[in-house]
Amino acid sequence: MFGPTLWLTLATLTGLAAGFAREWLLVAAWGAGGRSDGFLVAMFLPEALRMALAAGLLSAAALPLYQQRSRTEQRAWLSALAPRLLLCGLLLSGILGLGSLLWVRLIGPGLDSQGYALASDSLRILAWCAPGFVLHGLFCVPLQARSRFVLAGLGSLLFNLPPVLYLALLKHDATAQGLASACVLGSLLMPSVLLLPLYRDGWKPWHIQSAPGASRELLQRIGPLLSSNLASQGLALLERMVASLLGEGSVTWINLARKLINLPLIALMSLNQVLLGLMSGSAGEQRLGLLRKGLASATLLTVPAVAGLIGAAGALVHLLLPNQAADSPLPTLLAWFSVPLMFGAWNALLARYAYAAGDTRMPLNCELIGSLLNALLLAVLPYFLGLIGIALAAVGGVILTGLLLMRRQQLFSLVPWRSHWLLGLGMMLLSALLLHPLHNIWLQLGLSTAFGALLMLAMAMWLRPWRPDKPEVQ
Repeated sequence: MFGPTLWLTLATLTGLAAGFAREWLLVAAWGAGGRSDGFLVAMFLPEALRMALAAGLLSAAALPLYQQRSRTEQRAWLSALAPRLLLCGLLLSGILGLGSLLWVRLIGPGLDSQGYALASDSLRILAWCAPGFVLHGLFCVPLQARSRFVLAGLGSLLFNLPPVLYLALLKHDATAQGLASACVLGSLLMPSVLLLPLYRDGWKPWHIQSAPGASRELLQRIGPLLSSNLASQGLALLERMVASLLGEGSVTWINLARKLINLPLIALMSLNQVLLGLMSGSAGEQRLGLLRKGLASATLLTVPAVAGLIGAAGALVHLLLPNQAADSPLPTLLAWFSVPLMFGAWNALLARYAYAAGDTRMPLNCELIGSLLNALLLAVLPYFLGLIGIALAAVGGVILTGLLLMRRQQLFSLVPWRSHWLLGLGMMLLSALLLHPLHNIWLQLGLSTAFGALLMLAMAMWLRPWRPDKPEVQ
């Protein structure tokens, strides 16, 4: 479990680093203002689709279906679904492009007329990213089934490479249309590099085969997952809408905070993909044992990372972002947005425990209830607390979702959630009180790094997720 996770983490890390470089270069070239806000509003829907697929929207539904077939049936399954999903991607491009003005007005109600024009023009180009994203999600399934996670994990790097090069070369001369076109090029690179390994595995793209029931099975499985993702993206959309009403640059600050907290998620995304494949081929106590190991690993990875992020938020903003961001609300925003990471990591694994058993509907119901609480809090807290209220709303929603997932699967007495959650909250509070207020950048960074490293060492000695599983009762 840990070997594939490590390699997939490294592959994903390069992609996220490239994604962060894209955001850094964007703010460096255009500043945190109306121009960057407009492009990021246009980027929201294509990026949401890409991240949904990268997080396992398609693989969570398709991987168990693919693994239960023989090698010959697997090739037929892929041949039958590839043209259909390509058509879905093209239709999605048309919907995004033709309704671009409507979408940007919905996502960014606080933009001015110039911002709307830039966002709409950009979205009409960015819409053509959809076919590449969808095909990449499908092509990753056979590779993940054969534990070839690295190739599948290079998608983010391939997507971000063209826009990074474009911004690095043109800098202040970069245009929104040029940047959008570079993103489309990146989306085409994603599935293209997977064609050769699939061909070597026996799949011929020009051989159209039938796989009776494949589309229906996939739709039945992916329906609840798609609804769950739409709820998550709806919340992200609501965040942007609320942020756009809180002043110019607020959308950019929210986007940068989200990008920064994605960095600790790389190992968790990798762990989720690996565990889904393992749990899909197991049942009973074996599957529960894998879940316990996964939750212990998630706690081990997230608690030190979150504590370090909270403590070093100011130093990270000062060192990693352009000068425009140094005196912004971003350090405080980053610290608060870090809090839901541990709970979100648990939720992802608890949901995949159900997916592996073929149940995609129950996690959806739990997430919808949590999302409803998040939305209700978003309607109130930001108007009293500003941007911090957006982060606090996310905390409330993610905790409720986790409690519901454990209750519905009768896991309260089978996983050590109380000890892990209390430890995480305690370490976050300690970091917030002692490290976050420090003004010396290098002292803050050094102490936060040391604290995170020592905490990880201590937790590794306590949790030891690599040991043989023994049921824990609370």
